[in-house]
Formats: sequence, C-alpha cells, structure tokens
Amino acid sequence: MLNVDHFVSDCRAALAGPTPGLTIKEMLQRIVASPPDVQAALGAPRRGAITPLHHERDLTILNVIWTPGMAIYPHDHRMWALIGLYGGREDNTFYRRSPGGLQVAGGKQLEAGDTELLGPSIIHAVANPLRVFTAAIHIYGGDFFGTPRSDWDPETLRERPFDIARGRKVFDDANERWQAECAKHESPVPPA
Repeated sequence: MLNVDHFVSDCRAALAGPTPGLTIKEMLQRIVASPPDVQAALGAPRRGAITPLHHERDLTILNVIWTPGMAIYPHDHRMWALIGLYGGREDNTFYRRSPGGLQVAGGKQLEAGDTELLGPSIIHAVANPLRVFTAAIHIYGGDFFGTPRSDWDPETLRERPFDIARGRKVFDDANERWQAECAKHESPVPPA
C-alpha cells in the first residue's frame, strides 16, 4: 500500500541522482500498478481537485482528480513532470510553438496503471473523456505553484502567464457541471 511519507522521502532521495525523473518514474510505476492500494491511501475520488501531497522548491507531488468530462487548456510546466494514473483515463494533446501560434504535435491516452514522463518544454492540454473521475499522481521537478510559466487561452490559443487561480476555477466549474448533471439524473426515492 502507498505510504505517502515514505514515497516523498524516496522521491527526495532520487533528486540527488543523475536522472531523478526516470528514477522516480520507476517508483511511480510500481505504485500505480495497484490502483486499489493508491485509492486506499488517498481516498476515493469524489470531486475534481489539485491536492498537494508535497510542495517544496525542488519537488512538488500532487493528487490530481479530473471531474468526468473535464478538460483543461494548453499549458507548460518548465520542469520535468510525471503523470501516474490510478483511475480513469487522461487524454493528452501535445503542442509545439510555431510562427502562427500553437500547433498540435500529437497526443497520448493514459489509463489506470500508466505513467508518462514529460520533458520541461512540453506543452499539453488534458481531458477526461469518461463519465467517471480520473485520478492521478503528478510529480514535478520543481515548484509547480511558484515557477513562472504559461498557459494558452482555450478559444484563441493566445499565450498568457499561468495563473493557478484560473486553473482552480476550471476544476470548480467542472465540479458544478457534474453535480448539476448528477442531480438531473437522480430519480426520486419512492415513498415507503
């Protein structure tokens, strides 16, 4: 079973090695290989959220829950990043900069048990196409919240400074939509 404190210690120790991203990826692969154990440690997903498990200048570990049907606009990290899914599915669209703006450069679908290491220059957008929550451990080789970086307006694809409050609003809006949809489909309880 996942012990968050031990995992954080192991990740911090890996930072001293020559390839911390690859070393931590191996550890993350072992952890997400048993999604029920991760869920037992972190709880069953009930709403979309970004929950810090560890946050320091050189390492950020998050529990990221994507609400059903949720999508977030293109963004970069400017540090290596690891994604390890322990539930649901995450569809990534990758972009590259071009003289005319962002250009789609590919995509990758991740499912429970999958891990992916992203380089520091990767730009991607993420969507949960399912009607279930997607749950993932995200690990960043730096300060996810304090590093200046970019995101792109989903309509115009214009670059702008990354704003965590704007990102959290996407999660809040997705949760509201999902709750409203669930409320519409609930059938009344028959009288006793």
